[in-house]
This record gives sequence, C-alpha cells and structure tokens, in this order.
Amino acid sequence: MSNYTSLLSVANEAVDLAANLLRSHQPELITAKGDRDMVTEVDFAIERRVRQFLAEKTPSIGCLGEEEGISGRMDELWWSLDPIDGTANFVHGSPLCGVSLGLLRDQRPVVGVIDLPMLGARYTAAEGRGAYVNGTPIAVRQTTMLSEAIISIGDYATGEDAGNRNRLRLALTGRLAETVQRVRMHGSAALDLAWLAQGRTDAVITLSNKPWDVAAGVIIAREAGAVLVDKDGSEHATASVATIGSTPELVEPILKLVAEAEAELNGARYARAWHGAA
Repeated sequence: MSNYTSLLSVANEAVDLAANLLRSHQPELITAKGDRDMVTEVDFAIERRVRQFLAEKTPSIGCLGEEEGISGRMDELWWSLDPIDGTANFVHGSPLCGVSLGLLRDQRPVVGVIDLPMLGARYTAAEGRGAYVNGTPIAVRQTTMLSEAIISIGDYATGEDAGNRNRLRLALTGRLAETVQRVRMHGSAALDLAWLAQGRTDAVITLSNKPWDVAAGVIIAREAGAVLVDKDGSEHATASVATIGSTPELVEPILKLVAEAEAELNGARYARAWHGAA
C-alpha cells in the first residue's frame, strides 16, 4: 500500500486556497458555456490558482481541470479538479457548492479532498486510511432496505440532446419515487458523495462520470465503506458511464431499479418503432 500522506497534505493546502477564494468572492461575471450551463470568473480564478500551486508543489504530476483541461504530464498520477462543483447553486446563493480535488493513480482515485466552505465542512481521504470530515472519522449508514433509504440523484442533463439523455433519468426517478424513502437532487456530485460517506444519505446515482466531479468523492465514499460501481455493476473507474455508490446492501437493489428503468425505456422505444413501421 502506498503512503499518500504527503500528497493528501498538498491537496489540503491547495483546497485551502480554493475555499478561501470561494468563500470571499461573489459571482459577478457569469458566462454561458452551453445550453443552461454556466461558468463564473470565480471558477477560473480558483482553477488557475490551484493549478499554479500544484505545479509548484508536485511538478511531475499533471492536472485535469473542468474549465481549462489538461496541464502537465498525465502519467501514472494526475490531479482532477473541479474549482466549484455546483456552480449553478453558487450563482443562486445556495450553500450547496464546493471545491473537489482528487488524485488518481492508474485511473483510480487514491486521494480526495472536498471542501464545502459555506457549510464549514472539509472531507478528506487517502487510500487505506479512512475518511474524515473536519478530522473526525466518518462511515456510511448501515441501511439495508430501499424503503428506508434516502437516495440522491445527479442533475438532469442539459445541452445537446438533453431530452433523449433525460429519458432514462426520468424513468429511474419515477421508479425511485415509488420505492425509496426519499429522493434528493442537491446539484453537486461532490456533495452527494461526501454526504453518502458521512451517512447523511444512503446512496448516490449519477448517470454520468466526469473525473473532476467525482474523483475526490469516490475515494472519500469508498474509504467510508461505500461500494462504488458503474450501472452494469462493474467496479467504478474513470471509464465508467455512471457513478453509483451506496451502502453495501443496497447495491444490488439499486442496480435492479436502473436495469428496470432501462428496460422500460427500451420497450417504449421498440413500441414506437413498431407502430411507426406498421
């Protein structure tokens, strides 16, 4: 097992810089970056400051950021940064937003730091060393039944072909609403995974997988005892198409709901095609 203590320390220092910027600035310049998506000058300021710091402290490790792509060498180790996860929330004054910084080795997160500045919460983890919030160990809840589970889902799609991409999300939401205790949409994948790790929710279903959104949260949730998988049940990795995390006992029932929603959607498509051909 590798010792990631020093790199976790670097990640914490980097996120200190980011959180201070996020806490002390308001979004004054908002730029559209696609249909119903946006970026602020604060996103760019944070990403550039963190990139600069990481390049100074870990010059041999490249960085992938949401806003400005890749810098440095993307070899065995690389950083993955979302300067503000939940930008829409930030723009609207919601406290449900934060900074997410993960370190990946061979496409697998090994260090993660998520800071939610407006909530006063810093989540950290390194592979094999447990997960923490503000220095206190955390663990997932031991929920075993969907009827007792609070499940957070990722945002509905925006941008090109959003209608088609949202059909599965809507079908799945319907099945969840009929089955689980409550469904939540917080608008931040990092927060969803951190709250899963802390036991504030019982599962996360995000039908997408962008490293800057989930890398830090995946290792934090994993170290807290969550199981992270793709929607086909395979272990979650950077090549996964979805990010599904839950307490161990809920993995199979959740995957079944996802499969049922997909089957429902495929059946509807088949029926439309058949009637169209008739």
